[in-house]
Amino acid sequence: MKHYLVGGAVRDKLLNIPVIDRDWVVVGSTPAAMLADGYKSVGKDFPVFLHPKTHEEYALARVERKTGPGYHGFEFKTDSSVTLEEDLSRRDLTINAMAQTDTGELIDPYNGKQDLDNRVLRHVSNAFIEDPVRVLRVARFMARLVHLGFTVADDTMALMQSMVFDGEVDNLVAERVWQETHAALTAHTPTAFFDTLKSCTALARILPEVDALFGIPQTAKWHPEIDAGLHTMMTLTQSALLSTTADVRFAALCHDLGKATTPKDILPSHHGHEERGKKITAALCQRIRVPKKTTDLAVISARYHTHCHRIRELNASTLVKLLQSLDVIRKPDRFEQFLLLCTADARGRLGHENDAYPQADILRNAAAEFRQIDTASIAQQVENKANIAEEITHARVVTMKRWRKDQDFPESA
Repeated sequence: MKHYLVGGAVRDKLLNIPVIDRDWVVVGSTPAAMLADGYKSVGKDFPVFLHPKTHEEYALARVERKTGPGYHGFEFKTDSSVTLEEDLSRRDLTINAMAQTDTGELIDPYNGKQDLDNRVLRHVSNAFIEDPVRVLRVARFMARLVHLGFTVADDTMALMQSMVFDGEVDNLVAERVWQETHAALTAHTPTAFFDTLKSCTALARILPEVDALFGIPQTAKWHPEIDAGLHTMMTLTQSALLSTTADVRFAALCHDLGKATTPKDILPSHHGHEERGKKITAALCQRIRVPKKTTDLAVISARYHTHCHRIRELNASTLVKLLQSLDVIRKPDRFEQFLLLCTADARGRLGHENDAYPQADILRNAAAEFRQIDTASIAQQVENKANIAEEITHARVVTMKRWRKDQDFPESA
């Protein structure tokens, strides 16, 4: 039995960036031999084991054969005759098809080191087209590495385009789409993920709600960049500067989805895009299995981000409805994430990248005042308990009227 460090650990070590996970390939062994040596079996589709001490993953060297469509349409050969070179040949990119021995010797049968030095993402072989997840992985690697100067090789991009044309990407399962999207959103340059998918025409098939934004005009007075898709990418960039969380960045991606369905006769205005965007975002999240916490922020952001922009114009009643809808008492952390999204939206416009955004502090102050209202005391004083909710709302409106007056907002609001 021989074992080799493979994949991302080798790649990242050569790039001199932190190695997060270390994966190993085992050559010349069997499942029975691994178990006899104390390894714990964890693989479902093929033999993968956890080291008894380090708990790192050790996979038996394998080759695969395409037997059906999609990510699961493979059968695997994992017997002791499979060589390291055969195992590496099935990998997606040359920079991920390198291995290292215990003594540090680099094994690089597909010139991954050269592509690494040249900052190129290149497929190992034409077997690349057999797995639609690889389209997402290339786009994710661009999100992670584009700031280091990486590009996608022309022939690899051509293969990705053929996978879209042949319908292979239509076989992607929802959970894997979200898994790769989530990883890209938390990467250094999340916009590169969507740019890459758009370049190979996969964005329209995988995330059509996002793709539909490109080419949609906006009012130049408010959006000098004009294009709604470009604005969304600029907002995503700003959100990445403000937050490392996928929740905020995903909310940035979804906040203007309603603009893609604006009736053409009212363009470049987008009246009502918030309500439309709320429904589109909810449907998108359901389709690709986005977690509830992430979904909730994206949906309320799509619906209410323009309320924050117009905070000075909101009357007391509307302000109370907004704060109640944002659930600022029970979910203060989500409220702060919402304010980050609104800030990113305001700055995600050509020439406005460094603008101050006082609206966030104004709404934050309103929420602080809102939280001070003693709803328990009000409830105790109401004789007819059926009127409690109405009395609490009335007290909140009165408080917000007083607060607005103290802020010296326009009386016409």
